[in-house]
Amino acid sequence: MDHVDKILVQWRTERPDLDTEAMGIMGRLKRLSTHLAREVEQVLQQHGLSSSSFDVLATLRRSGTPYRLSPGDLLSMTMVSSGTMTNRIDQLEKAGLVERVVNPDDRRSVLIALTGAGLAAVEGAAGAHVANQQRLTQGFSAEEKAQLDALLRKFLATFE
Repeated sequence: MDHVDKILVQWRTERPDLDTEAMGIMGRLKRLSTHLAREVEQVLQQHGLSSSSFDVLATLRRSGTPYRLSPGDLLSMTMVSSGTMTNRIDQLEKAGLVERVVNPDDRRSVLIALTGAGLAAVEGAAGAHVANQQRLTQGFSAEEKAQLDALLRKFLATFE
């Protein structure tokens, strides 16, 4: 019995008329999200990054050389508001991990580019991040991972 089961038992006792099946799924997803975020944050902090800074740096890194995107492209690839993205870029720029460069295709706009230090930071953190993800899912067989991934993809598709 996990923590969510205990909550469901309480609801079934107090409100047996409620169908709590979805509550169990949602509760477990929420609790897992909290646990996983904590585990991810710990590993990234060892590399001097937060999950939000890693998100921006990793998005730039996986975009391929020359590792630069417009602020709008960064925004569309993350799930944050424009104000939040501006703040993240400002903080990363202050840390010397990204820089704003004039867009060669449109001199009225800027691109956000990884600096050498930013590239080094994300390269160092990416390997540790992926290893941590492997560690966190090691309790599943390859078949179970594929099944879970398929179910989560289906669930996510209802929102995206």
